[in-house]
Amino acid sequence: MKKKKIVIVGAGPGGLTSGMLLAHRGAEVEIYEKETRPGGRNRAIRLGNFTFDTGPTFLMMKYILDEMFQETGRKSSDYLDFVRLDPFYRLQFPGKRFFPSGNRDKMKKQIGELFPGNEKGFEQFMETEGNRFRKLIPCLQKDYSTLGAFLNPIFIKAAPYIAPSKTLFGNLGRYYDQDELKLAFTFQSKYLGMSPWDCPALFTILSYMEYEYGIYHVMGGLNRISAAMEKVLKEEGGNVFYNKKVRKVINEEKNVTGIELENGEQIDADEVIINADFGYTASNLLPKEYIKKWAPEKLEKKNFSCGTFMLYLGLDKKYETLQHHNIIFADDYRQNVEVMFNNHKMTDDFSFYVHNPSVTDPSLAPEGKASLYVLVPVPNNRSGIDWNIEKGPFREKVLDKIIEKTEMKDIREHIEEEKIITPREWEKDYNVYIAAEFSLAHNLSQMLYFRPHNKFEELNNLYLTGGGTHPGSGLPTIYESGRISANLISKKYGLPYREPSFSAKDILPHEN
Repeated sequence: MKKKKIVIVGAGPGGLTSGMLLAHRGAEVEIYEKETRPGGRNRAIRLGNFTFDTGPTFLMMKYILDEMFQETGRKSSDYLDFVRLDPFYRLQFPGKRFFPSGNRDKMKKQIGELFPGNEKGFEQFMETEGNRFRKLIPCLQKDYSTLGAFLNPIFIKAAPYIAPSKTLFGNLGRYYDQDELKLAFTFQSKYLGMSPWDCPALFTILSYMEYEYGIYHVMGGLNRISAAMEKVLKEEGGNVFYNKKVRKVINEEKNVTGIELENGEQIDADEVIINADFGYTASNLLPKEYIKKWAPEKLEKKNFSCGTFMLYLGLDKKYETLQHHNIIFADDYRQNVEVMFNNHKMTDDFSFYVHNPSVTDPSLAPEGKASLYVLVPVPNNRSGIDWNIEKGPFREKVLDKIIEKTEMKDIREHIEEEKIITPREWEKDYNVYIAAEFSLAHNLSQMLYFRPHNKFEELNNLYLTGGGTHPGSGLPTIYESGRISANLISKKYGLPYREPSFSAKDILPHEN
């Protein structure tokens, strides 16, 4: 029997996951990527002798990545060198620093010192949210192409744990009585592009997953994951074609039959998987006459995440006292996020994240030097901010804030290499719709069946993967989206595959 030809648009984490799984199962897989190397927003940025991850820097739920390699008969550790971080990160509040750890005894001791009386709340948090996690995770591994998915026993069992009337921040009040401690367990909502005061309570499982399963670094940067997936894909006979920008899908009425490249070349396919940003895909790659539910005027009414302002700094100095991950909270964090999300405005009192991986990984910078990555959440491009004007002044504000709030008092004197990505570049150069870096927001009306389906609902033979589709943004869920799409295609053509089955006993527990 002739192999089914699967064409994938974009060599990001989701597309690579789908590609290596389908190639292993016997499909002919071709990926078309507009850049010169794999990864999408997970690829490397190189400035002189310094290496940076473009986007994701946290590897959570490592077991999901392990499963993707296992499904091809491989071990992720044969391709990647993992380092489990402890402490996870430094959380800095005005006048207070907190160093969360995967060691529960250390955590309770530190909570007792910084937030007296809340130690038992951590124990309750781990028990209650662990139960929620075990109920909800199987739901995020399933396809929601039809409303009938809500009748699946897995979803029915999980439904009571969704808690639709509660917010993430409000839910943390069950365990802790101090706002700063609550924020330590809610800032993860930035992965979803949402305020913790609006984010659904079910996402309390994000912080639980960190404490139960750890946070990892990959030596060489998380970009090495995409490079490893590309290697597996090629070992299985698949191909990746670079410098190949896709102009549109080719269709015969509602049936997608391939893709057309920017140079006019047409590529036939039995099935097409799109791994580009969803908003960009719906607005630019699909035939407008058939796109109703996700038409541009409908997208304009949807809730999207915030954007990010990025500084990539090659320093001729290493700041050893800084952690690998550092989150510096605004003096008034709630005002900062609510003005950003609700009013699409910036304030001078902003939070920021500093990635300082050179304290863990010497391969990212020359000896004695450091690759420093700074991320500031900012409004997406619905704000109307002119980043051509604001880019320079905001850079100075960010550096001033770093000097004010961290030990990097002399950072300006040590910048050897530099790159800035503003929301303007995210939209113009990286094809991120309105520069919403975390795509569609994760409110309940934009999740599961109500999020773009992995098997796209408005065209045949078309599948989606990435942060804009089910299950959502963040590397682990993007890998899951790639697996879901691969499984749907495998089921259609009788290719061998297995449905994921979550079992807590199969995952390494926390380490004391």
